[in-house]
Amino acid sequence: MASLCLALACMPAGAETLKDALQAAYLQNPQLEAQRKQTAQAQEQLAQARAQRRPQVTASASYGYESVDTNRPFAFNNGDQPVSTAQLQATVPVYTGGRIASGIRQAKAGINTANAQLEGAGQDLILQVITAYVDVLRDRETISIRENSVALLEEQLQAALDRFEVGVVTRTDVAQSEARLEGARASLAAAQAALEASEAGYAFLVGQSAGDLETVPPAPILPETIDEALQVALNQNPDLEASRFNETVAAEGVKSAYSALKPTVSIVGTASRSDTYDDNFRDTSVTAVAQASVPLFEGGLRRSQVRAAKLQRDSARFQTDNVERQLRAQVAQAFFGHQAALKSIEASQRQVEAAEIAYEGAQEELAVGVRTTLDVLDQEQQLLEARLNLIRAQRDAYVAAHQLLRAMGGLELDRLQLDVVAYDPDNYGEFVRRNWLLTDTE
Repeated sequence: MASLCLALACMPAGAETLKDALQAAYLQNPQLEAQRKQTAQAQEQLAQARAQRRPQVTASASYGYESVDTNRPFAFNNGDQPVSTAQLQATVPVYTGGRIASGIRQAKAGINTANAQLEGAGQDLILQVITAYVDVLRDRETISIRENSVALLEEQLQAALDRFEVGVVTRTDVAQSEARLEGARASLAAAQAALEASEAGYAFLVGQSAGDLETVPPAPILPETIDEALQVALNQNPDLEASRFNETVAAEGVKSAYSALKPTVSIVGTASRSDTYDDNFRDTSVTAVAQASVPLFEGGLRRSQVRAAKLQRDSARFQTDNVERQLRAQVAQAFFGHQAALKSIEASQRQVEAAEIAYEGAQEELAVGVRTTLDVLDQEQQLLEARLNLIRAQRDAYVAAHQLLRAMGGLELDRLQLDVVAYDPDNYGEFVRRNWLLTDTE
């Protein structure tokens, strides 16, 4: 009871481990799967951007009847006759003012953004599962402590009643024991409700109910100074990486908007054929032309789009600054929170040891009439709070350590040594590059 880890060290060998929970969550979590689809969409946007520099070929055909009636003195082909036409046209972009190149660079930056967001989502999930796991352990140990407290208070109440019957204690002593017992029962009910909530959160994240959970492994080694932790976070945090890539997306958006103000040149090739069946006439033609387009006046639309793109770029820069500030705060909170929790563990351990000695002494002194029932109840309450404070501090230290790792971008599958194959978003990109003519990817 004195320690969250020690109390659970005797779990059966078949109990569920933290590693099991993380693997199940990684493979089954729908939010993470949705984020994976976002990375696939980013790959498709790159395919769409590249498609714009390839030839665009269209085919059209028609078939119908033509009715000709004229009052000319010399006319042919009067009356109804079937007519058919067919046309094949190919357009090859030659110069687009940099629009296609900017679009490709923008799409590539979008892929990097989506990949970083996927990494961040995966690390968020890992942190949430770790937190839910230790919350269940904490709440189960809390219930165990409170159940022992209720049982102890029931014994004390019975002892007070027995002593009251023989006139050793007063009715006040009995009432004090009853009040403490009812309070302990209320606290036990609250602890049971908290456990239900923790187990529900665990099932939501992992996709299965929490069974017999083994003790958590030791927390990983953390940086010794906050400056070291902050430097790692600024270089490796996936959220900050995603925001920086998003800046690139916005910057390329400005170039793409500017390109709409520039001329465009394309080569257009057309082959057509027209048949008139009754007179067996056939017309065919093949043309190839260079087509240029220069925007002269569009009512201010494209210039407004340029200004909007610049505003989006500036907004992305400010957003990156905001993410960096948040990251600095997260690192500081997690680092100092972890340090405080470690000190709290040490103090709570000493408090538990002292409270146990004081409680045992109060019981012995009560037996010889030196202490009152209230004194014993107070010592029992102090011991209870000391034990609860210890398991809370252990939980807080473990969570704070992993919060710091999350801020540093350190909750990666490789470091956690999970027995799962990491999702590689580049696999879908390679599939698209090899099968860009397919319509259905299923």
